[in-house]
Amino acid sequence: MDDYYKILGLNRNASEEEIKTAYRKLAHKYHPDKAGGDEQKFKKINEAYQVLSNKEKRQQYDRFGRVFDAGQAGANPFQGFNWNVDFNGADFGNFGGIGDIFETFFGGGRTGYETRRKGVDLEMVKEISLEQAASGTKAEISYSTLVECDKCKGKGYDSSKGVSKCEACKGSGRVKNMRNTILGSFYQESVCPECRGKGSIPKERCSACRGRGAVSGKREVTIDIKPGVENGQIIKVSGVGEALADAPAGDLYVRIRIKPHPVFERRGNDLIMKKSIGFKDILLGKKLEITTLSGKKIDVVIPPGFNLRDDLRVPGEGITRQGDLYIRFEVKTPKKISSDLKKSLEESDGEW
Repeated sequence: MDDYYKILGLNRNASEEEIKTAYRKLAHKYHPDKAGGDEQKFKKINEAYQVLSNKEKRQQYDRFGRVFDAGQAGANPFQGFNWNVDFNGADFGNFGGIGDIFETFFGGGRTGYETRRKGVDLEMVKEISLEQAASGTKAEISYSTLVECDKCKGKGYDSSKGVSKCEACKGSGRVKNMRNTILGSFYQESVCPECRGKGSIPKERCSACRGRGAVSGKREVTIDIKPGVENGQIIKVSGVGEALADAPAGDLYVRIRIKPHPVFERRGNDLIMKKSIGFKDILLGKKLEITTLSGKKIDVVIPPGFNLRDDLRVPGEGITRQGDLYIRFEVKTPKKISSDLKKSLEESDGEW
């Protein structure tokens, strides 16, 4: 795997400003639209910048040598379990205790413990504009799923009728099975399939949901999308996925998709826009009015001696205040010039 610091020509103690400066310099040099550009190098430069410019991703990269993004090929196999690798005061997430870990991997575990269950997680895509990604927004989301049964309050049975002891496990919630291996015969303890580890069986199922604890319905949630959200970023909303009898509901994962913009192109926290400019305006040093992503109108002036193959930087007008706006000029030359103008240009040849 490529070293992101080496790609940007930095040491591991580089500051945020040094990372940004190195990225701009290299991105400008290797941009595919430039003469002598290199698309593959540009992609690596951009990938390195996306990680090192993000505080959390950089810490993860410095610690593990890679970034574990959800859904990424080869991602951390324990990503979905919220496993804290620092075992001092560790949080084992959905695993519960040590017995649950053995239950998950080997089918064994402690007696008297119900299998941890929850409803199915859901994933949705929410499309927003580039303006909303920059300013942040609240998005209303409505979707069909299984919701808690009103009649039994999600239990799946009539609580007024009560429960009886499970005969399969004699109320322990666990059953033992003999297992023959090359090392001999072993008894393996597992969750009772009849009562699912509860030790009791409802006397009467709920007539409305037929014991599922959930019925078809709709959910409406509001998600808070923070300023600077990235394309493809996932927002988790706990407890609003599918409902399940006598268990926590699943979670909702909302994947943000940012619509392409007709004027601006995003590069990290920076923005790039193209601007047509007349040859006369360059010569006369005229002010150019541009409209930023936020709708603000500002005047910019091309400084003397500016190389028009470069992008003109407008500080603080990127996706966030930490990002900048870069104006890429497209020069329009006149189709014809008058003889007087041509003569004046020839006489001022030493000035060019």
